[in-house]
Amino acid sequence: MLVAINTEHPEPRKIAQAAAALRAGEIIAYPTDTTYAFGCDLRNKKAIDRLYEIKRAPKTHQFSFVCPDLSEIAKYAVVENAQYRVLKHHLPGPYTFILEATREVPKLLQNKKKQLGLRVPDHPVIHALAAELGAPILSTTAQIHGSDTPEVDPHEIAEKFPGVFLVLDGGAGGLIGTTIVDLSQIPGTIVREGAGPIDDLV
Repeated sequence: MLVAINTEHPEPRKIAQAAAALRAGEIIAYPTDTTYAFGCDLRNKKAIDRLYEIKRAPKTHQFSFVCPDLSEIAKYAVVENAQYRVLKHHLPGPYTFILEATREVPKLLQNKKKQLGLRVPDHPVIHALAAELGAPILSTTAQIHGSDTPEVDPHEIAEKFPGVFLVLDGGAGGLIGTTIVDLSQIPGTIVREGAGPIDDLV
């Protein structure tokens, strides 16, 4: 299902529709400040399994937690003062920060390092959606695992990925993913350079 949405002032009815789909265990696609992404409710094991299937990713592949704001991050990640200063300066924005996970992270999503990637995108649609859901969205770039480029056309996303229940159509998406920064230790390290300046990240 393709649903056109206003990317500057997302219609509340459409955001509520997408959040209801997430709560029902569906996979949806949506625009972010970098690329289109697939997402599901991180509290739903069946939805997480289906997200891996749609992405065609191994279970070792880590998805990101998309949060509406910084206050939500502290529930799922250990954030000391030094980390918080970096997060506050760069979020919302096109970054994924790797942090030490708390016990609130579902066991299914915990890895051996006990870390997770967290995002607060600078995009009205995904911000409104995460806020409406009331929990982080488990999120991953809209592309097949191992592919060089993300999907940019919401119509093609709807056609290529029939397992995606709803696509929020915000027009053409971006091609450059987030910059990934490992903040589990200070100073942090840049794992992958992507969108956004990196001058004062670490």
